[in-house]
Amino acid sequence: MRSTLTAGVSSGGASTAVCSRPWARGTACRRRLPVSPQAERHTGQRRVLAPLPRRYSRPVQHALSHEDAQLVEGLRAGDEAAFAALMRMYGPGMLRVAQMFVSSRSVAEEVVQEAWLGVFKGIERFEGRSSLKTWIFRIVANTAKTRGVREARSVPFSSLGGDENETTVSPDRFLGDGERFPGHWAVPPGSWAGVPEARLLAAETMDVIRREIERLPAAQRAVLELRDIEGWSADEVCNALDLTETNGRVLLHRARAKVRAALEEYLR
Repeated sequence: MRSTLTAGVSSGGASTAVCSRPWARGTACRRRLPVSPQAERHTGQRRVLAPLPRRYSRPVQHALSHEDAQLVEGLRAGDEAAFAALMRMYGPGMLRVAQMFVSSRSVAEEVVQEAWLGVFKGIERFEGRSSLKTWIFRIVANTAKTRGVREARSVPFSSLGGDENETTVSPDRFLGDGERFPGHWAVPPGSWAGVPEARLLAAETMDVIRREIERLPAAQRAVLELRDIEGWSADEVCNALDLTETNGRVLLHRARAKVRAALEEYLR
């Protein structure tokens, strides 16, 4: 997903630009732009995409954040900077979500590109009933699910969370019924307070975490990555992945427990 801009200098001191963008494949848009960044700063002009037809625009709800409202207006006006900002913010997370439903990273990248096309084509119909991020991630999730059906590997997302009866901690670590405090820790989680910070941050430790995350069931991995790597809230994850609050909480707990167990084994 890259937006390219190739300019040819005209006799008037400006350039005629031909834009190749993911939402306008096979088409070209020509307009006059400053020849160089220096000229752009001097003139105060800004590079823009061709604006979309305004007659199809729907008003954005007042609940939308100021930042989202600016991005929506930028997209509707054809502002390349707004589109680039969205790609920087959400591109990695979109790829993670797409990979949950399709067979390979290359297919996931195609799904993300198709989803961006859907975003640009549908922005005029965006009403702000959810955050812009939630709306975008629903598009990529639905696009990936459709692609997964064609690959004959699509199942309900929540079913990709692993065995419903799996235990996150071995029963051997808890006291039995005949003990004074049945159900309490027999072997509590180890403290990492005495582990040198250099070891915690070492490349080998990061590799242990990465490998364990990659081994997680698809739904657990998606929820963990969006919550703990992308920094999403629980509501954002559940809305984007169409999960109930309880299901999202269980998936995150199981994923974190498995990663912690792997780290505990490595660091002891």
